[in-house]
Amino acid sequence: MGNSYTGQLRSTRFEEVLHNSIEASLRSNTVVPRPVFSQLYLEPEWRPRSRDGRTGDPYSTQGSLHFLSQIENEDEDDDDGSESNSPPIPYQMKPPPEGSCTTDGFCQAGKDLRLASIATECLDLPPGFLLVGAKSPSLPDQLLVCAVDRRFLPDEHGHNALLGFSGNCMGCGEKGFRYFTEFSNHINLKLTTQPKKQKHLKYHLFRNAQGTVVLGPPICWKGIGKLSPKSTTYSSQDCIIKYIIYYFESNSISEWDKIINSLSPNMTIPAITYGSSPPMAPGESVIVPDNLLQTCGLQPVILKGHGALPRLCGSAGDVLVNGRLQACYRSTQTLPHVYEQYGASSVQPLSTEMQVLLTVYYLVQLGELQITKAPLTPSQLPWLAKLATSSCGESVQVLDTAPSLAEALDDTFQKLMEGKLNQTHYVVIVCMGRSQETESCIVVTGKHQSRALAESMLSPSDCVRQISQKLSSGMTAELEAYFSSLCPGRAALCGLFLFNYRVEWREIRPIQLAVARKLLSHVCAIADSSTHNLDLGSFDKVEFLICVPPSEVAFQQVVLHLWNSGVLQELGLEQECLSPKDAEQYVVKLDQTVVAKINELIQKSKMNPYTLFIVVHDHAHWDISSGHYSRVGGKPSEGLVDSLLNCKQIQEAANILTLHVTSFPFALQTQNTRISPYNEIHWPSDVDLYHEKTKYYGVSELLESTRSGSGLPLLRFDSSFESMVAALEERFPKLHSVVIRTQVLLQHYSVALMATAGGQAQLQKHTSIETLEMVQCLLSSTHRCPSHHGHMLLLRIPFPSLAALAHQRLCRIRDRLGLHDRFEVILGDPTSGIIVGKHFLDQLRVFIHYPEWTPHTYLELEALPCILIFTGMDPMGESLPRSLKYCDQRVVSCCALRRTAMEQELGLAAYLVLAEPQSQRGARTSSDLSESDPDKLSSTDNEEEELVVDVNSTLPGPDHSQAEFSPRKPDKQPALSKCTPQRRSSKSTSPGSSSTQASPLRQSCSWSRNLNRPPVVLLPKALYDLITTMDASGLPKPTSFLPHASVEWASSFRPLLSKMMTCTEQSLYYRQWTVPRQHHMDSSNRAEGRTDNFHPRRLLLSGPPQVGKTGAYLQFLGILSRMLIRLMEVDIYDEEDINYLVRYHQAIASWPNADTMRGMPFDFIIHDPKYEDISVIYSTDFTPNAESKPSKNPRRQEDVYLRRRTARIKLSKYAAYNTYHHCEQCHQYMGFNPRYQLYESTLHAFTFSHLLLGEEIQLYFIIPKSKEHHFSFSQSGGQLESMRLPLTSDWNPDCIKSPIFTPTTGRHEHGLFNLYHAMDGASHLHILVIKEYEMAVYKKYWPNHIMLVLPTIFNGAGIGATHFLIKELSYHNLELERNRRVEHGSRPQDVWPFIILADDSCVMWNSVDVDTKSGTAGTERNVSLKQVLQHMEASPDITQYGLCGLRKWSSRGSGFGRRREPFSRGHLHDFLLLNVDLTQDVQYNQNRFTCDDVDFNLRVQSAGLLMCRFNNFSVMKKQIAIGGYRTFIIKTKVGFILLLPSQYVCAPDSKHLFLATPAQLLLEKYLQHTSQRLFPLSAGNYSHPVLSVDCYLNLGPEVTVCFVSSRPHSINISTAGLLFSGLLLYFCDSFVTPGFLKMFQFLKGATLCVICPNRSALRQTVVRLELEDEWRFRLSDEFQTANAKEDQPIFFLTGKHI
Repeated sequence: MGNSYTGQLRSTRFEEVLHNSIEASLRSNTVVPRPVFSQLYLEPEWRPRSRDGRTGDPYSTQGSLHFLSQIENEDEDDDDGSESNSPPIPYQMKPPPEGSCTTDGFCQAGKDLRLASIATECLDLPPGFLLVGAKSPSLPDQLLVCAVDRRFLPDEHGHNALLGFSGNCMGCGEKGFRYFTEFSNHINLKLTTQPKKQKHLKYHLFRNAQGTVVLGPPICWKGIGKLSPKSTTYSSQDCIIKYIIYYFESNSISEWDKIINSLSPNMTIPAITYGSSPPMAPGESVIVPDNLLQTCGLQPVILKGHGALPRLCGSAGDVLVNGRLQACYRSTQTLPHVYEQYGASSVQPLSTEMQVLLTVYYLVQLGELQITKAPLTPSQLPWLAKLATSSCGESVQVLDTAPSLAEALDDTFQKLMEGKLNQTHYVVIVCMGRSQETESCIVVTGKHQSRALAESMLSPSDCVRQISQKLSSGMTAELEAYFSSLCPGRAALCGLFLFNYRVEWREIRPIQLAVARKLLSHVCAIADSSTHNLDLGSFDKVEFLICVPPSEVAFQQVVLHLWNSGVLQELGLEQECLSPKDAEQYVVKLDQTVVAKINELIQKSKMNPYTLFIVVHDHAHWDISSGHYSRVGGKPSEGLVDSLLNCKQIQEAANILTLHVTSFPFALQTQNTRISPYNEIHWPSDVDLYHEKTKYYGVSELLESTRSGSGLPLLRFDSSFESMVAALEERFPKLHSVVIRTQVLLQHYSVALMATAGGQAQLQKHTSIETLEMVQCLLSSTHRCPSHHGHMLLLRIPFPSLAALAHQRLCRIRDRLGLHDRFEVILGDPTSGIIVGKHFLDQLRVFIHYPEWTPHTYLELEALPCILIFTGMDPMGESLPRSLKYCDQRVVSCCALRRTAMEQELGLAAYLVLAEPQSQRGARTSSDLSESDPDKLSSTDNEEEELVVDVNSTLPGPDHSQAEFSPRKPDKQPALSKCTPQRRSSKSTSPGSSSTQASPLRQSCSWSRNLNRPPVVLLPKALYDLITTMDASGLPKPTSFLPHASVEWASSFRPLLSKMMTCTEQSLYYRQWTVPRQHHMDSSNRAEGRTDNFHPRRLLLSGPPQVGKTGAYLQFLGILSRMLIRLMEVDIYDEEDINYLVRYHQAIASWPNADTMRGMPFDFIIHDPKYEDISVIYSTDFTPNAESKPSKNPRRQEDVYLRRRTARIKLSKYAAYNTYHHCEQCHQYMGFNPRYQLYESTLHAFTFSHLLLGEEIQLYFIIPKSKEHHFSFSQSGGQLESMRLPLTSDWNPDCIKSPIFTPTTGRHEHGLFNLYHAMDGASHLHILVIKEYEMAVYKKYWPNHIMLVLPTIFNGAGIGATHFLIKELSYHNLELERNRRVEHGSRPQDVWPFIILADDSCVMWNSVDVDTKSGTAGTERNVSLKQVLQHMEASPDITQYGLCGLRKWSSRGSGFGRRREPFSRGHLHDFLLLNVDLTQDVQYNQNRFTCDDVDFNLRVQSAGLLMCRFNNFSVMKKQIAIGGYRTFIIKTKVGFILLLPSQYVCAPDSKHLFLATPAQLLLEKYLQHTSQRLFPLSAGNYSHPVLSVDCYLNLGPEVTVCFVSSRPHSINISTAGLLFSGLLLYFCDSFVTPGFLKMFQFLKGATLCVICPNRSALRQTVVRLELEDEWRFRLSDEFQTANAKEDQPIFFLTGKHI
């Protein structure tokens, strides 16, 4: 308290302190005075105050260290500690560089920074730098690994950190980041507030002994204000000592069991030997007196401490020896080394004397421990220890007078025999050994303490063996005789029973469907990863096998769920499963029968490589034993999971996926786990998001009921029962406490039955109130209900021999009392099925009208009044009916419980109730608890599907079509129960919203009234006290227990779990702090040679017990099957067919005739539905009809694109694929073959010039090594010269002559660039045309593809610029190839002049078979792209055609059975064979964003070039809603603002909101949406179109456009006598003259629109074309696109015809 002499003795004299302490002891009867030990040596120190005002200590039970939760709660703190409530300053991050990676968890160079991903990698850490974990707001469950100069980080006190920042990226290795803002941008933190290192650099990271980077302590940015190892003023030694005390108390379960479960958290428990002789010095031995156990009534336990324990002779079997304390002492010596790993200064190990003194002080329980500063000497230890025990009476004694441990033990045994230690619980022996070193041990002499410790030393199998031995040997006879005196004579009480109930099978709940979809998304993530561990695209079928524990009830339960779930129908297996018995082939118990099933599955997986096999391991925590360990010395039934599911054949099979399902995943989350943290699926905690009609009640809700204070809690203990057990444990010390508790339990139930049914009220005092209440409820419920519905009472007796005894006793007393027809007693043994008495079974069979039916699951016992004696050491996933009213677990042993075992027992009472409306939540009964998060205590998912019965509505009647729960029923429906509530008037009313007034029949039925109430749970007092006690984190103390007996703590230096931890954080906690024991199946996982230890095709589904996991994973199987079918299908645009009649070519013609094609008219109609809402093109032979007229509410072109009609088509073997397709044949083609690494590609520059571009353009080709043979290079410097082209006369059946160009943007994952199967293996040249800023991501996904990278100026250009550049580059290359071929003796015209322009969504190609005799069209079949292209390239006179294309596929377009024109002239889209030689003078408009192909088609036609569509071929286009050239965002320079199309233009020189959008795009969008106002006379007036010269612009669906070309010798339609309603002049060149315009006639008032690139050109055009002679202009008719001057706006002028 401000004393600066910390660690030294105070100046007060020792005698004065001692006198004051003794005086305080004499004066005080209630308050324990502060001992002299504390006053002299334990200096009180400052402790940081928590928010509630209490002091906190990071290593005490009140303030345990919480690395994750506390730091997470402080994320909002600023670095200066300011408490200002002002809102955070908005922060706009600098946009990332073009082409850089922006994925969360990766740096801008595309390197992974996540700790979980690079923990095992070799990281280059410069001197003076530290590894630091950074938190990203978008990745709350991940840490990003960084390297930071230690000078800019605070020390352990939160001081001495330099201002500024210096760090390196651990992903790409970039160094020298001097500003944290710059660094946060580089690692993609994506912050919305100002970046601060204090806020986002959270943890130190370090390498553990295995070389893995793991989470260290948090960075102490605020000194002692943070609860962290570095943030307190304690010395290093203090922290270690305090941690020992914290560790002692964190795992305790009762006063006498604290040492039992806490002393050695990270040591292997030594083998237990009775009467064995521990190592000792020669000649030392202790004789254990005869009949020690019989005389003193207890079996002492010696806890070995320091030094060698002497040999025990005589009745050594009456004494137990335990080495856990000694192991804990040894482990403390490693704590200084562990502490140094966390950055603390070096410390000295605790001395032997200090260890003993701390242990004594802990045993005395004097409260929070203060820390001594001065070292202890051996002479000081005894009297300081005695001072420590002075205030606790005789409960702890210190024996220090004996010269050796042997004599001290002998003295202790004598005192036990003489009864001098009856009030002593612990005897601490301290002596000086021969080596002049302190020796010690502890003898546990308390009766309850020694019994609990001795029983905790037994393994479950040893415990079963001991209990069975004592039952069979008659050792319980004396106890039975004691109870027999209380049993009265036979009582007669008869009753009539009529059973009538019905259970409805419930459909899938929203949250279960959500979990199933999460499972599916994780499977897709595995398939999408770059490791290619799962090729979903290659599977066309799903098969599964569900493995359950060897419980007959659990087995039948899963079969029942499977039969009713509809999954068998989803998977097409209904023909194989005509009855529930047939469904058993898909479920198998994990006993010896599973071996044949797994072997059969492995063989099937090899024979069916296109079938995906799912192995579901339900209740996955049940058997985690190592197969090798089981073969060496374990049980034959153990280790099956390891031997079968972890075998090499399962792990290496590419078509087998394993799903572990459990409520308690802790044992599967160790440092050696096989399951990646990214493959864990946790049950959602926020159920409100899923509109659930049910509410889950689990462990958290049971605990909440004990704290609510309103009504009786759901979680209780029986004090009368505990008192009798305690008395009998003293009387019968040799009997196991479970035997005694079982006998007391049976006695209580026997007496309660006699008192209730036999009318012997005087016997009530011999039983407890709780037992009497349960028995009365069991008997009265059936008596009052007209249908004799009743409740279930569960007796949990884990040991089978005791359960059989209980079943026999309860049946006997029931029958003696004449209650054999009032309730049933059922033995729930996992090794056998359910046996129901004939009386009740006959009633059940009458109920379902099926004489051979028998119940197979506990769920089918709904409303049956019964006592279910549930046995087995561990529950195996059995679900209980909703009629469960009481769960009696008073026999459950509370010794040596682990977290899994405790939560598993409490999980039997888990319950789903109907959620109440908000208006009723205020007046709830004591059983209806507030909603809580199942995520907080149990980080798991459910095992079994749960039934939900709405008690406010009727059960379905005979006409109801929904399946019943029971699978073994006929089609005939039973009658309804008399006490079933009546149906509400409105079917749409939410549950509980209608009147809750029940009918008199329902009020008399206790079962129906209590269906929506969770059961009451009775626990042993010690277990009740344990789970209702909270630790410093706010969680029940058992949560800090060892999670499972098969794992151990990786280090004693670990934090507690936090109440605020999510399931993911709990998983990461156990993955860091637990390691498997030797007999754990994952113990050998690190020896398998993998760097990450994770199996790539293994998932873990976890959730609370009884929440619905079975239904979720069954639903997952169904939607997975549907998805695989869906993956084999694609949505194809189902285009309208033209159906030309045969007029020109013969129907059987294979190729077009050039002369015939010239005589065919050009079809100006645009039939492609993607252009449904564009302007109609005028032609003389077209008459508008209802179909072609625009609708009143035309859709936007973007909407048309997304809402076009599609058909779902299965992919053929000739389909084109995206990057998600990975098959063996494609690996080399895709570049995944080891021969073709990602770095084996070269960037080549290529320069050419074009008149329209105005300057030289430099392009870049990315050419993989494997594709360089398609190009020619200079011999001198390897400079790219040209792309090789074949000759027209060349012919190769395995080669395509035309280079394929595919423009693409935004579709690096979804573009269909894999043409390997489409080409049927043929050699071809495929070039992806991409924008510069997308170069890195396209190269990453398509490493073996040739890429043409457009210049930087094209980054914001549209598809017109891309097409323009492809065509002009191809013509330039054609000239280069002609020159090269001439040098080799070929003629220039012999070089192949064609290229292919293909859309990136072309997926399949089809061919129509034509009957050679009749000429009618046959079936349309899928063919390879190779066949289509080779057929087109082989056409006679193909070089005379300027442009060729294919018909769009249509489900109605093959014209089956009809004669049709095989070739036609019209618009061609999406897949073009372009002759770059003939079209040399016809260019694509490089400015266009929309309709550039329509514009190009019209100019090719006007140039007189032949265009041919092959109607017997069709192309299928896949609907891809991502990316492409059609998605444009109109935005301002300050961000996205919703704008109207009229705002896309403005008056010149006006103050207007400028837009950050290309001017051409603004113009096209403006004309598309506003032309009906710009050309008012044209709206809906087809006979008076708008004249568009040399271009086609979309003026909207209401305006008709007449295209004419001003070029000499152009072919235009006849316009004689045609009056135009408008004139559109777009970027007119010199071919447009005044004389040309005077050839056309216009309506009076027609609109003129002149568009020019700038204002000067606009005025020059008006003057040059003499427009003012016939058109009237106003100053207000001049406009520009809403672009700033530097963005080069487009200007246009409008006028009216005079």
